Amino acid sequence: MTTTTTITPARRLDVDGVAPAFTRAVSALDDAASAEADRAGIEQGLRDLMKLRASQLNGCAYCVDLHSHDARAAGESDQRIFAVAVWPEANFFTARERAALALTDSVTRLSETHVPDSVWNEASAHFGDDELAALLALLVSINAWNEISVATRGWRAKLRG
Repeated sequence: MTTTTTITPARRLDVDGVAPAFTRAVSALDDAASAEADRAGIEQGLRDLMKLRASQLNGCAYCVDLHSHDARAAGESDQRIFAVAVWPEANFFTARERAALALTDSVTRLSETHVPDSVWNEASAHFGDDELAALLALLVSINAWNEISVATRGWRAKLRG
């Protein structure tokens, strides 16, 4: 019989407790990004896949858990959710989704990529200016949440049965 022990990294900082105005401001940023995505008509499943991908790249376990469940609730299949980690090799994302995921990778890895023209131009071929602004807002927001969560170990994913 195998026993498993759950390891929980120590919380470094209760950012909600010590900087509540800051986390409220980040929440307001997230709300504004969602409102822009609503206004631009960005489909919920794509939003969740982008947030999932950014969270994977940033190593944010809490957000990977959250956005994988959100994507499923938005109607995304397990196959597509699991394949976000390897989206360039997966053949079941549309050209539009691939452009959004490439933008996600490039913006999330900003210091490495500086978002090259090729990535931006491909996204521009599939999204109008309002949509691109909404995608960028979503990416800035999720990357901010990822940075806070990873740096502080402030939030925990819960094991779901």
